Amino acid sequence: MIIIPAIDLKDGKVVRLLKGDFNTVQQVADDPVTTAQAFYEAGARYLHVVDLDGSKDGVRKNSELVKAVTQVGLKTELGGGIRSMQDLEEVFALGVWRAIIGSAAVSDPDFVKAAVEKFGSERIAVGVDAKDGLVRTAGWVKEEGVNYLDFAKEMEALGVKNLIFTDIDTDGALTGPSFARLKFLLEGVGCSVTAAGGVSCNADIQSLVRMGVDAAIVGKAWYVGALDLKQAIEEAGPQ
Repeated sequence: MIIIPAIDLKDGKVVRLLKGDFNTVQQVADDPVTTAQAFYEAGARYLHVVDLDGSKDGVRKNSELVKAVTQVGLKTELGGGIRSMQDLEEVFALGVWRAIIGSAAVSDPDFVKAAVEKFGSERIAVGVDAKDGLVRTAGWVKEEGVNYLDFAKEMEALGVKNLIFTDIDTDGALTGPSFARLKFLLEGVGCSVTAAGGVSCNADIQSLVRMGVDAAIVGKAWYVGALDLKQAIEEAGPQ
């Protein structure tokens, strides 16, 4: 299983939120490049970056930082505010390896289909962000009334091969991933599934490995010292 440490950017700072609530924003590191280097030294070879400004407002404000982070040597996936083919061109020009389409995948499925056709399924992922099993968009503040599993199947039918599933109720809460919903997702689609949100300790990583999850995103647990990243990577297997 691939371990993907995370950097969330807002106003040029490395921050974390609790359950996606922008009122809980808290700076957790001084410098994103130094943070990415620490991940690399621990054995990580992938990086998950979210432009929270772009996620909420649709306007990415952290492009220079993203570009700097991609120089560290980690395969960097970026989400937040990617809503057009031009956006994709711009983020790939920064050195981003894979783009994550979130809100736009719900509002404009044809965009997702076109993106996969143009850039290939390896370079496009779709974020499946849900609360109480229902998809949310626009920085997780807008409920779409769409079941997360139905949405995932729709994306798979469009040619998407990579899904990043976040159960919003677990994100940043250090209470463990949403194992039950992940199980339904793994059984319901043939896509590669990345688990995001809730990882609280190394034991959670071991549980996800046993489940057969393809990748796991590690955020707050590392920042607060509750997870040993080097150990997690060693136990997850070759990266």
